[in-house]
Amino acid sequence: MSETKNPLGLSSIPSVSSEGLVPVGRRTCLSRYLAALWNRRHFIIAESRAKMSSSTRKNILGYGWLFLNPLLSVLAFWFIFGFILQTSRGVPNFLGFLVVGVFFFGYTGKCMTGGTGAIRSGASMIKGFQFPRAALPISTVVRNFLDFMPTLLVMVIVLAVVPPLEVITWRVILVIPVIVLQTIFNVGLACFLARLGHKIPDLTNFMSIVSRFWLYGSGVFFSIEDRLGNHPALLEAMQYNPMHAYLTLVRNSLLYGVDSDPKMWIVGTVWAFGLLIVGFLFFWRGEENYGRL
Repeated sequence: MSETKNPLGLSSIPSVSSEGLVPVGRRTCLSRYLAALWNRRHFIIAESRAKMSSSTRKNILGYGWLFLNPLLSVLAFWFIFGFILQTSRGVPNFLGFLVVGVFFFGYTGKCMTGGTGAIRSGASMIKGFQFPRAALPISTVVRNFLDFMPTLLVMVIVLAVVPPLEVITWRVILVIPVIVLQTIFNVGLACFLARLGHKIPDLTNFMSIVSRFWLYGSGVFFSIEDRLGNHPALLEAMQYNPMHAYLTLVRNSLLYGVDSDPKMWIVGTVWAFGLLIVGFLFFWRGEENYGRL
């Protein structure tokens, strides 16, 4: 007996293995689960593309909002923090500093909120097809990654045409491994929160508040080193914030053309792969419960 698949590779009828029928929703061993997830990679990409920027398609400007949203956000934050609150004092190229912070934090922030509701938003798919449920939070990250690419183009254009212009060095290529680390981190975060969001429906609303606290605590709008200079213990703790590490690495490589403290690379790498392992295993262990919505 073979399984019936739809064009995206999702199984509507469980297959028969050497051990007999496989119960729907039963958690398989980790190696088989990873293999099944890899076999659904085309589904993950197709589902991500299908939902990419779905909130903007019906608007007049359509995909133009992928460029306008980050630009308008930067303008609003610059007016509030740079012009009114004067957090720009002591920060070289504050506009570029702000652009990097808003764009890169927005990528993780969207993965965090989207991952939290991934299981509940995919309830109909879970009930109709048999597939590794981890495909849902991973698809959320892939979708936000695809949305993030146009904002990177906007960021490059802004930094290239708006003074003060920075001298580009070879370190600009280091932005690529930072994006890779941040994406790995986002996958682990989305998987971890997806299981929690399935257990606690109200968590989706609560995560928007957590995201705001994280936003202000990551040095998006101001330099943490300058603002917390009189609080060494708190400053030291903030150095282990993964988003602060990623933003610092990008700013040093892209804006200032200086070498980053190796500690920042270590923090970013440990958080990325550590949370990927913990988050994925945590999600996998709850696989049997995701059909009970």
